[in-house]
Amino acid sequence: MSVYFYGCVTMDGYLADSQHNLQWLHDTGSPEETNYLDFYQQMDITIMGRKTFNEIAKFENPAAFYPTTTNYVFTHANEFSQSGFIPVNEEVVKFVKQLDDSKNIWIIGGNTLLAPLLDNNMIDHIILQIAPVLLGNGIPLFTQKEQLQRFHLVDVKQYGQFAELIYKG
Repeated sequence: MSVYFYGCVTMDGYLADSQHNLQWLHDTGSPEETNYLDFYQQMDITIMGRKTFNEIAKFENPAAFYPTTTNYVFTHANEFSQSGFIPVNEEVVKFVKQLDDSKNIWIIGGNTLLAPLLDNNMIDHIILQIAPVLLGNGIPLFTQKEQLQRFHLVDVKQYGQFAELIYKG
């Protein structure tokens, strides 16, 4: 099993603005300008939090975004029904440890899921796109505990306005 974080942040390290809005990203470019499709074809499972899912749910037919993967949404909501997405209400580290170790897992979205996985050395790859945007405030990507973790730079790419840094743990 390999666990990936693949996502985009602003130059000042934010995933979203302080209202969890991603309009800055939509105004900067589109997934077609990146290697998103190649990356997605390698994934078997997606894991996202409810706030990330809520952004996807704004679009018509959210399941169309992730048609070939098993898609989990971490939520505390008692009511969650969305075709193509499976609700999970447990600790992310425990959940990931139970998954089939032959699968590639994509952690989508924010620090609520990413931080505990980083704290437990469970992120194998970070593919980080940087958008030419400064928000000044917002939802940061990294909020894990203070501990040294090293990743090794594998590649640097440019896609339109996006710079992509590929790291391996």
